Amino acid sequence: MALWRIRATVDDRPGYLSVLTASLALRGVNILTVQVHTTEVGAVDDFLVDAPDTLDEAELIAAVERGRGRDCWVARSEARGLADQPTRVLGLATRLVRDPDAAGEALRTLLGADEVTWRPAVVAGGIAGTMMVLPDPTGGSYELRRAAPSFTPAEYARAQALAELAAAVGRRDADQVTLVLPDGAEAVVRPATAGDLTGVLELHGACSAGTLHRRYLGGAALPAPARLGRLLEPAQGLTLVATATGSGGAAIDAGGAAEPVVAMANLLVEGDEAEVALLVRDDWQRRGVGTALLRRLVRHAERAGLAGLVLHVQAENTAMLRTLRRLARPMVTERDGCLVTVSVPVTAAPAAVVAAQVRRS
Repeated sequence: MALWRIRATVDDRPGYLSVLTASLALRGVNILTVQVHTTEVGAVDDFLVDAPDTLDEAELIAAVERGRGRDCWVARSEARGLADQPTRVLGLATRLVRDPDAAGEALRTLLGADEVTWRPAVVAGGIAGTMMVLPDPTGGSYELRRAAPSFTPAEYARAQALAELAAAVGRRDADQVTLVLPDGAEAVVRPATAGDLTGVLELHGACSAGTLHRRYLGGAALPAPARLGRLLEPAQGLTLVATATGSGGAAIDAGGAAEPVVAMANLLVEGDEAEVALLVRDDWQRRGVGTALLRRLVRHAERAGLAGLVLHVQAENTAMLRTLRRLARPMVTERDGCLVTVSVPVTAAPAAVVAAQVRRS
């Protein structure tokens, strides 16, 4: 037996696919996988089959045509073709998460392209036979070619999703910065991911009861992992984490393990405003980490077009109130017992207000 890939177009009508598969079965061809690509000219069926060694390419094409298939393409396949399409795509997505610069090679693997060329010009995307032009979300375009078969709209959609994933990961990596604090220590600040849950749990476990009470305003109990998971990747907004670094700036310790998360900052969007909260490990407080995180959240709010930020702070939390004043922006404060609500407009502050805020800090 031998593995073959067969692609053919059939009329998108009830029973036509069964006629084609019956024609293959009569010749001892075992269908291992099938994908259906819907197009304007009919359904393009993509098979991976195990055929008797006695059948050659011409006989397989004849079997497809007798099964009412047309525009047939047949090629020998390898054992790796047995991996189903979702498994292959997930593997490529994992590769892009680790290396977003490998987008071109991932697209080539996904589509079986013979040639992938990135061009700086932004052009309209589309397919024309065995050529595909795919806009790069980061700028420019990919041009993909293969000898056969022709590309389908379903393949274009898959390639587009993969390119968008690579762009999103690239943007995430671009948002990562290394802070050099006044005391010479370094911390990496980056958007949080679900993979940070263990580090964030350890952060909460390392914080004092007072620090947790100031963050959550309702006691010092450790939040449930499910709640922290939602905070790490909010439906609307952004969460940043800060991790300590070694002297070389890489977030690893001497044993090769990931350094602990030392701070977390949340921006949770509701309407045109966002609620902001910070948690900094006790031994990293008063070193500039909270101020740096808060300023990055403000810049994100500006890019997102938000009207303002809201923070709920205990009146006794003078360190946090001082951090807010360092933003040098106008603020509106309302006190209700021991709780202070601070509203910060996300607009350019007038020069006089900035000067007054700086003097008070």
